[in-house]
Parts: sequence; C-alpha cells; structure tokens
Amino acid sequence: MIIDRRALIGTGLAATGLALAAAPTIARAAPLPAAEGDMALGSPKAGVQVVEYASLSCSHCAHWNNEVFPAFKTRFIDTGKVRYVFREYLTQPYAFAAAGYLLARRVGPARYFEVIDTIFKQQAAIFDSDDQWGGLLKIGKGFGLTEAQFTAALEDKKALAVVNARVEKATVRDQIEVTPTFFVNGQRYEGGLAIETMAAAIAKAAASKPAPSKPVKG
Repeated sequence: MIIDRRALIGTGLAATGLALAAAPTIARAAPLPAAEGDMALGSPKAGVQVVEYASLSCSHCAHWNNEVFPAFKTRFIDTGKVRYVFREYLTQPYAFAAAGYLLARRVGPARYFEVIDTIFKQQAAIFDSDDQWGGLLKIGKGFGLTEAQFTAALEDKKALAVVNARVEKATVRDQIEVTPTFFVNGQRYEGGLAIETMAAAIAKAAASKPAPSKPVKG
C-alpha cells in the first residue's frame, strides 16, 4: 500500500483471513486485562475502565474523538472516575491508519494523544486533499519531526509489524469487527456512543460489583 505514491510497507491485514466466528465467546463483567501497546489516560485507581478500539482512518472514530471525547474527558477522566485505554485498530485505508500510529509512536508517549487528536481533527481535510502523505508529514513537522525522521518512522518495518500483531490479536481476543468499539468494565458497546449513553454505561458499571478478572490469552 502507498500513501500518495510513497511507499509505506503493506499492512497485510486485508489478507489475514482471521476467522471471527471461531473465536471464543466473550463474557466479561470486569475491566479488560492490560494488553501490549495500551495507551491510557486517567487514574489507575478509577472505578471504571473504558477501553476504546479505534482506527485513525475511521470517520466514526474521528467524529467521536472530535465531538464527544472532550466532554467525556472533562466529566470522567479528569475527575478520576474513569481510566481510559486507547487501543489501535486498522480499517481502510489501512495504510493511512498504520502510518498515523507509526507517527504517534515516533513522537513519543508524552504527546501520543495529542498526535492522535490532531490526526482525527484533520482526517477529513487530509482525505479531501488526496495527499495523505503530505497531510501526515505536516502533522509530523508540527510535532518537531524533520521530513527524514517522519519518513524513517513510516518505513520502520519492525514498528509496523508490532502494530499488525496488536491488531491481529485484538481481532481474535476481543472479536473486534467495527470501530469504534468500547468496553466499559468489560461490557461491549459498538459504534460512536453519545455522551449521555456513555454516561449511563459508566454509571451502570460503577454501580455493579465486578466479577473477578480472568486472564485472556493473547
């Protein structure tokens, strides 16, 4: 796959052929176990865990980030009520989503969520411009990367393999089929939830005594 005629190593996800129907049934009433590559905001002691699987190329994910996440963060993360965990997923165009995650990881953990937020906010404009490489390069430069550093990040085969591995595990382990998908203390919700719908899910989770968490094989 390429971004504006410049090579990004193919993600290969379109040909994985993962059999979702063969995956074990998920029945959880407790926070999801930690997974490699998790990025999180909020207190680790929060009573409710919200895990979001999202793709940087998903317009529904961008809408939730841009229109709902600010209120969600103010009401629940900043107040210590929720531990928010972001997990990377890839949807078409796969190369754009993968490149965005490679860029965010290259900028570093301290500004990871800033990069993700910026990409989501500029997603529509970048797609409309038909210059995905240039759009992401501009974002990278905004976070202090040179063009050479940006190019090296997107051509990092090892880093891309790690992204692919996380996505493949998530597909099997948590049966992710659509984005965004949320788990509120283990309860699955698919699609971009309105803030009051999310608030109700959080209240329900906070009022319930979680069952003991069982390890999930990755």
